[in-house]
Amino acid sequence: MTTPAGELEYLDLLAREAALVEFERPVIAARAAGLPATGLDEVERAKLLALRVRALLERRRRREEELSALYDTAGDLAGLRDVDAVLRAIVHRVRTLLNVDVSYMTLNDAERGDTYMRITDGSVAASFQRLRLAPGAGLGGLVAQTGTPYATANYPTDARFAHTTDIDMGVGDEGLVAILGVPMRLGSTVIGVLFAANRAERPFAREEVALLLSLAAHAAVALDTARLLSETQTALAELSAANATIQAHSASVERAAAAHDRMTAVVLRGGGVDDVAADLVDVLPGALLVIDAQGRVLATARTPGCDVPLPETGETVVDEAVAASRGEGRSVRRDDLIIAAVVAGADNLGAVLFRPARPLAAADQRILERAAQVTALLLLFRRTVAAAEAQVRGELLDDLISRPVRDPEAVRDRAARLGLDLDAPYVIVAAGDETGDGLRQRAVSWARTFVANRRGLAMSRDGRVTLLLPGEDPAGTARLVARELSRALARPVTAGGAGPGRGAAGVATAHREAEQCLSALVTLGRAGSGAGTAELGYVGLLLGERRDVTGFVHGVLGPVLDYDERRGTALITTLDAYFDQGGGLARAAEVLHVHVNTVTQRLDRVAQLLGDDWQHPRRVLDLQLALRLHRLRAPLADGHTSQPLADGHT
Repeated sequence: MTTPAGELEYLDLLAREAALVEFERPVIAARAAGLPATGLDEVERAKLLALRVRALLERRRRREEELSALYDTAGDLAGLRDVDAVLRAIVHRVRTLLNVDVSYMTLNDAERGDTYMRITDGSVAASFQRLRLAPGAGLGGLVAQTGTPYATANYPTDARFAHTTDIDMGVGDEGLVAILGVPMRLGSTVIGVLFAANRAERPFAREEVALLLSLAAHAAVALDTARLLSETQTALAELSAANATIQAHSASVERAAAAHDRMTAVVLRGGGVDDVAADLVDVLPGALLVIDAQGRVLATARTPGCDVPLPETGETVVDEAVAASRGEGRSVRRDDLIIAAVVAGADNLGAVLFRPARPLAAADQRILERAAQVTALLLLFRRTVAAAEAQVRGELLDDLISRPVRDPEAVRDRAARLGLDLDAPYVIVAAGDETGDGLRQRAVSWARTFVANRRGLAMSRDGRVTLLLPGEDPAGTARLVARELSRALARPVTAGGAGPGRGAAGVATAHREAEQCLSALVTLGRAGSGAGTAELGYVGLLLGERRDVTGFVHGVLGPVLDYDERRGTALITTLDAYFDQGGGLARAAEVLHVHVNTVTQRLDRVAQLLGDDWQHPRRVLDLQLALRLHRLRAPLADGHTSQPLADGHT
């Protein structure tokens, strides 16, 4: 075996990288051949030498693999794109190079002050993958706390570590026995721990600890590089966003300047709210609605080619937003609407509702707020003009009521300048309430607006509001005034109407009748309603200064009188007899010298002419008074020869 052929056999085993057991075969063969003791010793020395060479080659191979793994890891770091992928590769190489069952990595949580599982390779237990280690707890907690590598061949029985139920349960579920952990450092700071673990008991060599430390250093570099890369990307994104913001702000400032110039020009040339709205949607694409304090639409505008719907009023969210804008002194956002209150001091004038076609910058909202201010200026100017005109109108009505008309032509010209024709029919309405405090300025403002839209006059005196309006229906106008003014003041307001009248001289008389009608309505318990003097029946007849008996009689009995005149019938006579006889048909027939059926037929005709409720108590008194006035005024007005009645009347 000491021959070159025997040496070649060991060289062949080394060349083939034969298994360790095959190196015993030459020794066994020498013994079988009966080689003397000295020869066997030489064979043993050759075997030991070959095994030493084999071990050296194995260490070099493993070192080559480790260096290759470190080189690959360095290459991964150089082309770092996905930090998770790099860390997974490192953990997997730990498992491969150290030939362990499981490898894993934990990182320190600065906020919670513990260590959590980041990546595992070869793990099968979910409880193990969710482990968190308190500082100093378990092998990993001790490594993270001290920054020193620790290894154990049998963790469950190793008393050097602070065992906890959660850690022992996770390690037990995974079936780990031998564990090696090394710190991952950035400078002097430990940021995590890299582990290699086996499910069977085994020691860890110094070379394995050194290799794991090298891989841990690479992992720490990967994490730090990823952090720096993320911070760099964030900084670049922030710079890009800042640049975009500056550009957008610059554009917004230019738009604001242009909008300011255009809205200033609107005011200087005497434009209106609709002009401001049109200019705004020309600068800011979208749809715009301008409303007054009562929610009425003053102006609408939409950018040409824009399909954004117009905002809607009357919604609770709109009312709340207008109040919020008024309170905060700036525009507010509600869903897709931007709302700016239109105010002048503490005076609420309305609001601007804008639905943009694209998101608005803060500077763009300032444009909307500037538009609201300009709108307030225009509305305030318009209100001032209207107030001045209303003052002039009120003074004219006050003069017509309180002073005799000495120059009708001058008064007529004065009214014409205000758009009022005093020669045309007009009605007078007096409005008030029963609180005793009288109607305040709010009612006066309402009345001035009401008559201005109808080319009338309005004034206030002694807590009551008086209105002169073109028309011929005092009762209907009084009801309209009572209803609308009650709604505006949120309390009952009563209105009495008089007229129609013509000419300046009749205004004072009609005013007194309207005042008396108002007082009568309040006295009769009809507060909150409206009526005309004629509509009050005999009460209106008593109140009216002109005592229009003919008008009252025809207002109550007109259809019956007209029927008798056209047909030559005696319905009025029959009706008079019916009431004089206390509603007795037989006695009325006897007085009239006709059959009772004739009386019945005549009264049926009266019901057709006056309505089925002609015998209702509320109408009977007016009918009897009208019959008595008709009889006293013209006893033979029905065209028939009067006949003696049961009570002696003709």
